[in-house]
Amino acid sequence: MQGAIAQVTTAATPTHSQATVTDAQSTTVSTQYYQDYQPIVAPTTAPAAPTAPTSTPDESPRTEPPIGSAQPAINFGAPLSSTAAPSTTAPSTIAPSTTAPSTAQPAEPPASINTPVWVVPSQQATTPETAPEALPARAPETFPDKVTVPPLRAAPTATPNQPTAAPVPSQRTPAGTIASPDLVVTATDVQVVGAEAELQQVVRSTIKTRPGGGTSGSQLKQDVADLLGTGLFANASVSSRTNPQGLSVVFQVEPIVVRSLQLSGAQALTLEVAKQLFGEQLGAPVRPTLLNDSVKRINEWYAQNGYTLARVLTLQPTREGLVTVEVAEGYIGDVQVRFVNKEGKPVDDKGQPIKGRTQPVFLRRQIKLQPGQVFREEDARADLRRLSELGIFDSATLSFEGDARRVAVIYNVVEGSARRVNFSGGYNDQQGLFASINFQDNNFGGLGQRFSANVQPGTLDTQFDARFDSPYRDTDPNTPGYGAYVFRRQGLSSVFDDDIKLSNGSRVRERKIGGGISATKPLGPTWKGTLGLNYTNVSLRDRDGNIFAIDRRGNPLTLSGTGIDDLTTLSFTAIQDLRDNVVNPSRGSLVTLSTEQSIPIGRGEIFGNRLQANYATFIPVSLIKPNADAQQPQVVAFNLQGGTTIGDLPPYNAFVLGGPNSVRGYGAGDVATSRSYFLASAEYRFPIYRFIGGVVFADFATDLGTSDEVLGEPGVQRGKPGTGAGFGVGLRVNSPFGIIRADFGVSDQGDSRFQFGFGQRF
Repeated sequence: MQGAIAQVTTAATPTHSQATVTDAQSTTVSTQYYQDYQPIVAPTTAPAAPTAPTSTPDESPRTEPPIGSAQPAINFGAPLSSTAAPSTTAPSTIAPSTTAPSTAQPAEPPASINTPVWVVPSQQATTPETAPEALPARAPETFPDKVTVPPLRAAPTATPNQPTAAPVPSQRTPAGTIASPDLVVTATDVQVVGAEAELQQVVRSTIKTRPGGGTSGSQLKQDVADLLGTGLFANASVSSRTNPQGLSVVFQVEPIVVRSLQLSGAQALTLEVAKQLFGEQLGAPVRPTLLNDSVKRINEWYAQNGYTLARVLTLQPTREGLVTVEVAEGYIGDVQVRFVNKEGKPVDDKGQPIKGRTQPVFLRRQIKLQPGQVFREEDARADLRRLSELGIFDSATLSFEGDARRVAVIYNVVEGSARRVNFSGGYNDQQGLFASINFQDNNFGGLGQRFSANVQPGTLDTQFDARFDSPYRDTDPNTPGYGAYVFRRQGLSSVFDDDIKLSNGSRVRERKIGGGISATKPLGPTWKGTLGLNYTNVSLRDRDGNIFAIDRRGNPLTLSGTGIDDLTTLSFTAIQDLRDNVVNPSRGSLVTLSTEQSIPIGRGEIFGNRLQANYATFIPVSLIKPNADAQQPQVVAFNLQGGTTIGDLPPYNAFVLGGPNSVRGYGAGDVATSRSYFLASAEYRFPIYRFIGGVVFADFATDLGTSDEVLGEPGVQRGKPGTGAGFGVGLRVNSPFGIIRADFGVSDQGDSRFQFGFGQRF
């Protein structure tokens, strides 16, 4: 017969296990969904043995519940009950026990999904009808109907130390059996033959017969059945001989040889991998230690390959040497997206489900985990990161429902406030008295698209800009990302600053009107490319809007010499973004390479190419011990930039160095106005208190000697040094509007200034 080894079935009740995105892109996935496989060991509490009779022969002996009353096997879900088979015969000369065999009680459900349950195989499945004769070469197909014990008589005193080898029975009936299956006698000693120390412990913990305790023919029969029921032994038998104090019992066992494996419930784990992980146990006599080591290696293989919900549930050896490895790998039965509030609840105060603006169909397209797959932590992290990068959720978390064999993966998302409308107004030199209306929707149409518009009507000028973006989604690889924008804006020129004004004494203003379209596609696993077509009409004007072609020194302001240029360009940008957080990174890197080729169309007939490269890296450090509630990361960051223009270069399109976005401590454009440049920055960012962080920085920039290669030499004419450095300290404050930046910088010229902005410097 085939038996099942004593098993541990992991928790059966449905539960929740959660993994939380700690910030916009940092994710953590739970790795403790349910308890590990229980090692194959003897139960810590042995079953009670029958007690030898102390009453007169007329009294009925006491009997204890058979081992069949132990907990039955449990699958996921409610435990199943099992009833032990009672003894089928009782001699008429001996009064049988009046107590009926105990019925197996179902195991108590585990308190949680992390509570293991010790399980003995069901007696209905593993207990044979009768017990075998003593010491057969192989287990017989049937067992004798009755086991008897010969009358007890005086014998020489037993030696204190019994031999470990199987004794030769000296007192046996022709059948070698006990006179009555229910007559309880004292087992003076119990020996185990054919097993090493490790399996001997299993035998002694499995059988009910104990030295000094009572036993009977029925009990010995049951002990043999229980040994075979473990699945660890190909054969098991028992023999006995009488002595003056009672009965000497010898159990002889033959351990199985593990010859082959069979997988149950496995998709990710292959049979070849399992054989390698079982190692020296294959082809060798069974050893619980080796089996447990094999289980440990399988679980480690699952963990190393990202199958964090996968575990070995049971090992089921058979007497033929086949070991069935039953696993639960976290098979995904369902994938759901659930809108929750900031407290993580799926319903509001009135008990109504939380509803989101985002279309469920769009969300499902962003999730690559699908029903029928095996759960992998790497895939879940990628899904959570993808949801966070949409920019429409305050947080995204992962939870599980169901059990280990069939799990429902639930993505819990907290929608942020995607729409904003702002009204403001004021006065400046460019527009005079003005009003400002700004609208922004980062989840336009519930599809994660972005639309923004800003209108600023003023007494001197009206400005506006509008932009629409539909980002590329790798979940829809055949559809490129695309965008479009239009604008009309005017401001003081950073190239032609106050030192040299127009002939009428007015400061130079640049008015730009234009628009463009773009398309984005991936260039590889980590790179994205954007191709764009852009048009800008550039005119240089005074405060009243009059066009000027030269400044008061006669230097040209545009390439066409008319004060108006048409700049049509074809641009291409490649980006590799490996940052863990696009807003406030703590690790990773960002590489940007771009080229912009101007096409000689319209006024100026500009033909040139603008090349730029930008690299930033972020290295986490622990130079100070932050507060437990600090939100700012502790990181050392480096930034290198460079660029050049080949061919025609309108002066207003030259590289401008100096200011809060290049060399801090200098004013905007005070270092250089050049054809080429190089810029290097270093920062140490650290937390101060909760949402407040600090920074220590140093910047350096040079024009590489190209300021005199710009039409009209605006940098040289204004006496800009061409090379500059700055250093200082600053504060970073997390706010609902993003990171607010405040820096105090000191230049190498000895000047110092406070400078403000939004977002990190790089």
